[in-house]
Amino acid sequence: MKPSVVAALAALAAAATASALVSAADPPQPQFTDITRDAGVAFHHTNGASAEKHLVETMGSGGLFFDYDGDGWTDLFLVDGGSLAAAVVARQARHRLYHNRGNGTFEDVTGRSGIPHRDYGMGACAGDYDGDALPDLYITNDGPNTLYRNRGDGTFTDVTATARVGDPRFGASCAFADLDRDGDLDLWVVNYVDADRIHSPFCGTARLGLRFYCHPLKYDPLPSTVYRNDGHGVFTDVSAASGVAALRSNGLGVVVIDYDDDGWPDVFVANDTMPNFLFHNTGQAGQLRFVDTGLASGVALGAEGKARAGMGIDAGDYDGDGRLDLIITNLDFEMHTLHRGLGQGLFTYATTESGIGYPTLPFVGFGVAFLDYDNDTRLDIAIANGHILDNAPQFRTGSTYAQRKLLFRNTASRRFVEVGRTAGAAFAAETVGRGLAVADLDNDGDLDLLVTNNGQDASLLRNDGGNRGHALVVRLRGATGNTQAIGARLQLTSGAQTQRRDVKTGSSYLSQSDLRAHFGLGAATRADRIVVRWPSGTEETVSNVAADQILTIEEGKGVVARSPFSR
Repeated sequence: MKPSVVAALAALAAAATASALVSAADPPQPQFTDITRDAGVAFHHTNGASAEKHLVETMGSGGLFFDYDGDGWTDLFLVDGGSLAAAVVARQARHRLYHNRGNGTFEDVTGRSGIPHRDYGMGACAGDYDGDALPDLYITNDGPNTLYRNRGDGTFTDVTATARVGDPRFGASCAFADLDRDGDLDLWVVNYVDADRIHSPFCGTARLGLRFYCHPLKYDPLPSTVYRNDGHGVFTDVSAASGVAALRSNGLGVVVIDYDDDGWPDVFVANDTMPNFLFHNTGQAGQLRFVDTGLASGVALGAEGKARAGMGIDAGDYDGDGRLDLIITNLDFEMHTLHRGLGQGLFTYATTESGIGYPTLPFVGFGVAFLDYDNDTRLDIAIANGHILDNAPQFRTGSTYAQRKLLFRNTASRRFVEVGRTAGAAFAAETVGRGLAVADLDNDGDLDLLVTNNGQDASLLRNDGGNRGHALVVRLRGATGNTQAIGARLQLTSGAQTQRRDVKTGSSYLSQSDLRAHFGLGAATRADRIVVRWPSGTEETVSNVAADQILTIEEGKGVVARSPFSR
């Protein structure tokens, strides 16, 4: 693309953003404050950047929020990378587990956790695969992936070999879900490309001595890996039998969710420069079978009929019609993609009509999440951005490696305005963003953010002012082996408005958000009712619930615990 065209598009995007800020100036804007150091989180991502330009160096890495010890405070896990070019650098890499003390600070408990760094780390997901009510941890790598079983005493045990889930390929995002609805959690792993760990191909301009990270189409694509949980701590690779192994692509992001409300979990996969997948679960009793319906449903390609560089992905009901919508982040000058759910398994391209198109033009998007950051009852969008090329300005005038984050405020009528520049200096800061996860880490009723940055410090951003509006946080406990009720759907009604939330692992990019469901209530001081559709298909209703508390609902027992927000 010519520099003049690049400059014109960037100017157009800036103008669209500036216009949006004017319209967003009236209501009080919550501010995000960088509390990383004050909270005791000291993590610098090791990317092992080298002259060989191994692709993995610029793709990682992620992190997640999960309450590993069940004390009601969300803890933090960060995935470190490594090095393919220098053993001494590889030895410096170290995953980090931080325990939430409940007072605004975290304790680094990595040393006693039993979670060592083994291969070049990429992403992670958490879920209770063995039904003991303790979330376990799965880490994807460029190299064998690892599964750590939570022992319940603050330590984890490497059970990869016995569980048979150590896929050695270039892993990316992952997600636990009860794909066959037998009561325990299966595992979906998205793989990226078949890149040589020893020799990286030369991409660039040899005459000028300029080398950059190769385009993913330079490599052979890989299929996803599907593991069926057979119980007793053992999984079976059913990728081929399920029909998934026959479809190869440059997979990066994944979200598992029942998009057609037939009771069976389906799987969206964001593919880099290849058509996105929507694996429809056929719901055949006794077996796992998936059919790709991405093209037929309208999510495989952009509006122009071309594949985009899909990286991060999330699903949520942003327009309040009860149907799931989809957000996918892409490369710069492609626009990030918003697909609005129409029902009956169909989606329409809503990027331009929603207002997120032009503001995303200059950005390379990765982590993404639907969230109600201002508690006004509407789902907003947060996006972590950062270029692929660490020498981007040498190849495209106006490009930068570090980029600011984007925050789209939902203004109703299916429209968003970009307000990232006014959401606090920490939010507007330019970093090489990759993963993004969401949680109410201080239990004060508004949602905070984790942003992981390639080759840089992680960023923990506290939401200050989002809880001016009322809210409810709901934690579910399943009655079967799926103790976290992953796959459940919640519908909260307050007055004439009904909101939907789905309990899901994975999503975003190489990351995972808190599994508790957060509902902004605005001026409402209570919810009329909360309807839970459990993964088993049974429904349960809780009525007349006061706002500003954390509610625990157990399958078959109703509300079993209440805790006020800690303001």
